[in-house]
Amino acid sequence: MAVLRPLHIAGMASAAIAAGAGVWLLRTYDPNVAGNPFPPCMFHAFTGLYCIGCGLTRALHALVHGDLPGALSMNPLGVLVLPLVGLMVAWSQGWQPRWLRPLMDVVMEPKLWLWLLPGYWIARNLPWFPFTLLAPG
Repeated sequence: MAVLRPLHIAGMASAAIAAGAGVWLLRTYDPNVAGNPFPPCMFHAFTGLYCIGCGLTRALHALVHGDLPGALSMNPLGVLVLPLVGLMVAWSQGWQPRWLRPLMDVVMEPKLWLWLLPGYWIARNLPWFPFTLLAPG
């Protein structure tokens, strides 16, 4: 059994506070309107192309308002990967239930991400259907 050290507790408390503040910001401010406090994507501003994270702030805004279809239209990969992030952090910190091993053997493999992320980045910038569905809506 893993023992939580003060530094681990402080890290988890900091992450919880940051997540709470993020949810509050996303519930309070709409990134779809002018004058919001969220920065625009600099990659898109300079190149006109969509990066991996383009639309993620708007997707998270839609999620905190219960709009899953809207979130998926903004950044489908980000929305689908979001639940995995917590599992991946917990797994790397030692929480490793046996029933989760088949999934984690796949998602903890760096090769997956080295192919998936650039592939998604390229695909969401292709101007043909069905790739246009990957661009932020």
